[in-house]
This record gives sequence, structure tokens and C-alpha cells, in this order.
Amino acid sequence: MSPPKSSNVCTALPPVRGSLTHEAPLKDLVWFRAGGPAEWLFRPADMDDLATFLAARPGDLRLSVIGVGSNLLVRDGGIPGVVIRLSSAFGKIEAHGTRVRAGAAALDGAVARAAADAGIAGMEFLRGVPGTIGGALKMNAGCYGREIKDIFVEATALDSRGNKIKLTPADMNFVYRKTQVRDELIFIEAVFEGTLDTPEAIRARMEELSANREAAQPIKSRTGGSTFKNPPGHKVWQLVDEAGCRGLRRGDAQVSEKHTNFLINVGEASAADLEALGEEVRKRVKEKSGVELEWEIKRVGVPA
Repeated sequence: MSPPKSSNVCTALPPVRGSLTHEAPLKDLVWFRAGGPAEWLFRPADMDDLATFLAARPGDLRLSVIGVGSNLLVRDGGIPGVVIRLSSAFGKIEAHGTRVRAGAAALDGAVARAAADAGIAGMEFLRGVPGTIGGALKMNAGCYGREIKDIFVEATALDSRGNKIKLTPADMNFVYRKTQVRDELIFIEAVFEGTLDTPEAIRARMEELSANREAAQPIKSRTGGSTFKNPPGHKVWQLVDEAGCRGLRRGDAQVSEKHTNFLINVGEASAADLEALGEEVRKRVKEKSGVELEWEIKRVGVPA
């Protein structure tokens, strides 16, 4: 579809086969249920649609990519430029032998279940990682002692001009909760490798991980997942607790009583409330322990 003629920016945007929406609300697309709109929200029909758009777009157009918003805080002024959200066409999952090929829009939990059904072990931890494979690749997501780098074989991405690129583990340069690839790259799919086991044994381990997560984390609340990265030699929840921040509130933004490395929206919290609360926690932890916490949640967009 061609963009509507209601904005000066739109005249510079190439036509697409997917959907292109002006001033698209993002609040309902992120787990915090807070934040402003996308100036333009593009949902490509498929990889060719995305590649064509990237190749034809103006060079100074700002691009952002979001998944299901499980670890994302969109500021109240929204996100300028074009926000890309991959459609279900990018969510295919295939299992062969000990390998799983998953599209970037595939949910991490769905990949874990597909691997279990195929008798592929080693991907159970993905059941406890909220979000999509694209986001998991970007931040080397992990839990319970495993992370993406432990199962990664290769990934396919598009660069800012729509060129397809293959990425090896060396290209990804995985570190704790981060990959060191160019920000412009948009992940399309990845291949992971595990080991063979019975589906029953794999599912049993997955259920145990899931039960432990539900018991320890406020996963049914409006949250953004783990707020801060664990500093070397420390556990965030303990540092936050020792700084007296358990249950701390700013408006309807609150530090979870259940797990203090989670911020939750208990009503109509703004993104500004949530971010300010996080900064207050960082300040108090620094004053109490001397440790400077680093945000794990990705904060994007502009203030109101």
C-alpha cells in the first residue's frame, strides 16, 4: 500500500505491500502498556517487502525495530521516523535433526516448544525468556544459566539498504546481555543447535523452569522483564532490596514486591514515571552499595 498523503514525511516513503500506519499507538504493543505512538509503523508483508522498503527509503529516515515489547520502554513522546514490527510471515519455525531454524518474529517460548516436540534439548531456557527471537538475538537473552550464544549457529539479517547478510558466532561477538553487531542490522531468522533427548524429558524440564519463573517473578503484571543487568559479583534484586527499594512507587509505577529487579505498571503509569522510578532505584543503590546499575530494559523514543 502507498502511504497516505497527510504528512510531509510520507511523500518520501516508498510504497509497501504490508501495512504502513501514521501515528500508530504503541502502548498496547508493549508489556508495560505505557508510552507514545510511532510516527509511522511499518509491518512488512515478507522479507522482500522489507528489503525493497529499506533499499528505496530516504537515507536520513530514522528506523527502529520492535518485537512484542517484552523488554521495552517507549517514552511518552513516541518514536520518530519509521518503526518496523515484523509480521507473522517472519515467525516460521522448522526443526531438523538437532537444529531449529526460527524467524525473528517467532516467540521464544514457541521455539522452545517446537524444539521439545522434535526431541531437541538445550533450548528449554527459551521457555523462560519473554519476547521474540529477534530481540533475544539482539540482547543475547538468557536465564537459568543458559543464553543465546550457547545454542547459536548462524543468523540472517538485512542491513540498512536491504542487503542480506549471514552472521556467524564470531560476527555476533556475544557478551553478557548484548551482541556487538551494527545497530542498523534487522534480524530475519536464526539457526540454533541442541542435542537429542526424548520430548517427554525435555517438556518436564521446561515445566519445571516455567513453574520456578512464575513463583519468583511478577510475570502476570504489566512489566518489562528484568530492569537492570546483574553487575559482576552481584545480584540486582539483592542490591535493590538492601537499598530499601522493594515496593517503592512513583505514581502508578512500582518496584515489584515479588522480585525487586522488575518495575511494574499498577495502573496508569506513564513511561516517564517508570523511567524516573528506575533512575531513583539506580541512585539509591549507588548511594548504598557503590554499585552503578546498568539498564537492561531498552528505552526508546523521546519524552512527552
